[in-house]
Amino acid sequence: MGAGPRRGDAQPRTAIEPIASSLVALLGPTNTGKTHRAIGRMLEHDSGMLGLPLRLLAREVYDRVSAEVGESAVALVTGEEKRVPRAPRYWICTVEAMPTDLEVDFVGVDEIQLVGHRERGHVFTERLLHARGRIETWFLGADTARPLATALAPTLQVRSHPRLSRLAWLGSSSLATLPPRSAVVAFGMSKVYELAERLRTKRGGAAVVLGALSPRARNAQVAMYQSGEVSYLVATDAIGMGLNLDLDHVAFAELGKFDGQERRPLEPAELAQIAGRAGRFVRDGTFGVLEPQRPLPENVVRSIEEHRFAPLRRAYYRNAELDPTSIASLLESLREPPRHPALVRVPHAEDTAALEALGRDPDVAALARGPERVRLLWDICRIPDYRQLLPEMHHVELKQIALALLRPHGQLDGDFMRARLSRLESTEGDIEDLLAQMAQVRTWTYVASHPGWVQDATSWQASARDLEDRLSDALHQRLILRFVDRGRAGKRSAVTRPRPRSDAGRAAQGREARALDEQATAPSGPFAKLLALRSQLVAQSAAAGPQTAPTSVDEEGAVALAEAPHASLELDAGGVIRFRGVRVGTLVAGRELLLPEARVTLDEDVSAGSILRVERRLRAFARDAVAELCAPLRELHEATRSAAVRGLLWQLERSLGTLRVAQARDQLALLEASDHEQLASGGVAIGQLLIVATPLHRGLSSSRRFALVGAFHRVETALSPQSGLRSSPGPASWPTPSATSARPGRIPPDAWQAVGFPVFGPRAIRADIAERAYAIASTTIDSIASIVGCKRNEEAAVRAAMGRAQTPARAAPDAPPPET
Repeated sequence: MGAGPRRGDAQPRTAIEPIASSLVALLGPTNTGKTHRAIGRMLEHDSGMLGLPLRLLAREVYDRVSAEVGESAVALVTGEEKRVPRAPRYWICTVEAMPTDLEVDFVGVDEIQLVGHRERGHVFTERLLHARGRIETWFLGADTARPLATALAPTLQVRSHPRLSRLAWLGSSSLATLPPRSAVVAFGMSKVYELAERLRTKRGGAAVVLGALSPRARNAQVAMYQSGEVSYLVATDAIGMGLNLDLDHVAFAELGKFDGQERRPLEPAELAQIAGRAGRFVRDGTFGVLEPQRPLPENVVRSIEEHRFAPLRRAYYRNAELDPTSIASLLESLREPPRHPALVRVPHAEDTAALEALGRDPDVAALARGPERVRLLWDICRIPDYRQLLPEMHHVELKQIALALLRPHGQLDGDFMRARLSRLESTEGDIEDLLAQMAQVRTWTYVASHPGWVQDATSWQASARDLEDRLSDALHQRLILRFVDRGRAGKRSAVTRPRPRSDAGRAAQGREARALDEQATAPSGPFAKLLALRSQLVAQSAAAGPQTAPTSVDEEGAVALAEAPHASLELDAGGVIRFRGVRVGTLVAGRELLLPEARVTLDEDVSAGSILRVERRLRAFARDAVAELCAPLRELHEATRSAAVRGLLWQLERSLGTLRVAQARDQLALLEASDHEQLASGGVAIGQLLIVATPLHRGLSSSRRFALVGAFHRVETALSPQSGLRSSPGPASWPTPSATSARPGRIPPDAWQAVGFPVFGPRAIRADIAERAYAIASTTIDSIASIVGCKRNEEAAVRAAMGRAQTPARAAPDAPPPET
């Protein structure tokens, strides 16, 4: 998190007292913009944390926030995934994974009505009772939580907003009459598969969204739907928790679900949470049922349309002030009853059951002695059962981990991790196999991410992420092969089959893919001659020796690009973004100079879904590029308490490090001697004419300035072989960075100043040259034309613009006439 606290950084809490904070509950139906408002409010603060109910939703919000402020400013923390940059300002987490020992200015918790959830409710209740931001705290959710929320947090200010669009009952539909842009909702895997296969037969195919999907696989499926490659979605109730989808209609194929203990009908409020995904912003949405499901009762329909539901009457609770003296005392403290009438103790929890089982094991009990070891055992028992095994099987796995970690200096070594992950590497299985493998990988990703549990943890975290990515890509392909008819689904084909990974040493396709390959490569097949010709061309190419570098990114490259780390992307002075040396996008104007956008430039055969994912990645990269450029000024801003220094730095940042003294006279007049010393130590040079942040005028920073300003002001540029800028045909162009001056042309003066060439009369003059010329013009009547690179007949105008006009009284009597 960086060396020492900095302004805006999240900081560890040092006190246990509740933090005084403005408490706000934003309650109402779906599509009221609650999460959108919370994200915007968080970004108005210097630091913040947002807790979300699903890993998939946390990843979606992380993508959105990092695209806005850059990945260097945002941490993502879920049970299995931790992306924590050096000094994050904002934390996007699942509610269970929210770091409770950090102080941030803003805290938000989404879907607070889940306090009434039998298994997870106690975590949301704990956040409602104790999670607080230094300045402001928001709880978001359904209006059904209002009575409980106000009872448990009496100072809560409740705000409501109307739904932005109307939600209307459409009645019953068949798959043949289902309108486009629809989601069909079911609650069992077999039912989801059945519906998706029927949609493939009747309507060309569907994307599939399951809670068990990894973020990578889910994003790929949703992007395929969002881009129009398929017009239908089959999903579980995972879509009900705020996942943003462009849906016009939601059709329920089932109205009941198994909740872990029994199969029960969905409550009207639960149906509304899912149905409310239809309609976006001001566009109306509809909901209904899929034949042969019976229609909803009229009173339930009315409740959903009018957003009226019975309020929650209880919140689940579990004591958080635990006694780790012994296993018995820990269990006793977990069972402590609540002291508020609105709270009810959790009847059953997987982690408590695991602690009871392992506490009865003599081998584990012998090692778990003393508070430190008991706390460690409790952390082990809280490893989620992602595989949804029988409890006894899950407890066996936990025991193996416990016996390794509870020993003195115990850690899981490389052999232990290798044995678990190596058996999950095959990507040849079907959908069910891959989902099961991914669930196991999530377990070991969770374990590797826990501090101190695994030797060489960073390496094993990377190995687990890479394995999940490979399984996710294979799963996405299986879903396409099984549920999408590429010839009928949309104008563009879906994603092409993945290429075998040469470094994996195995085929990347499963049984379905092999069947397609066998058809395509049959000697009597229609493509036999084409394949033979291709083989000849490949052989000729190999004989010809090394080939030229690739000039484009294909589908597989686009998938890698969407998840690529910042360091693998490059931005040149012309605003071109490259990945592995290949142009993949370009900077374009955003709403502000410091908030650029990015336009993707990929092959036509890259799927529209992948292009959507790459757009987000390039946008985040562009914002990170700005953060890197402005980092010296922002670090200086965070290190100072002087309002005058902060005001000056704010102006310098928005002009990319070049500012006229005349533009900052009010701030300069307030600076004290210590302020001048602090600015000088940070590389801010205050001259007679200009104020220059020298770190922004060196090397890569200079190139970034040209790229940002060129994109914002739409300046045409070209690159020399030495990667320097040169003039290019068109109405506007830049000089080389080493030039002393240039004619401004039609480029606006503020653009010239932002690239370090402030305009004085007829010339845009490089900042250091302008400062030098001003100093000479202040003390002598000697010509400055040769210094600034202007003609003699332009000098008077340059001097006048600098405020140093050469008067006739001071002019030399034998001065040559001005040039014409």
